[in-house]
Amino acid sequence: MKIALDTNAYSALMRGHRDVASLIRRAESVLIPAVTAGELLYGFRAGSRFDENSTRLVALLAAPGVDLLPVTLTTADRFGRIAAQLREKGTPISTNDIWIAAQAMDVGADLLSSDTHFSAVDGLAWIPFSPADGDSVRESVWEYHTGRAY
Repeated sequence: MKIALDTNAYSALMRGHRDVASLIRRAESVLIPAVTAGELLYGFRAGSRFDENSTRLVALLAAPGVDLLPVTLTTADRFGRIAAQLREKGTPISTNDIWIAAQAMDVGADLLSSDTHFSAVDGLAWIPFSPADGDSVRESVWEYHTGRAY
């Protein structure tokens, strides 16, 4: 199975989330969408540990079976289709998440994310995970990457 990581899945992995780590260990390949990488790098720059966090990202991308997914013209077409479909359904999601879904779908990967709005994307193979009890993903991702409370 190919697994594409949403930003919160990457962060959960770096925090040692057992379920996320287990899924990733079993995957034949782990894919980091370019848009996920952009969101991560933005978060790293907003925090106080840019060097440490970017080094960890680069190390993961250098690991066997881990690849960065580029944005292609096919991705752009899929993005347009997903955005139009979500608009028609009246269930918009963030633009970056539409790009991330499009990238995962392009390569036939399952998208690992705790964001429930991915269920609105027709044809997306989405693997939801739950953050630890009492843990807000958005707050944890922010705190992990910046070293500051949300």
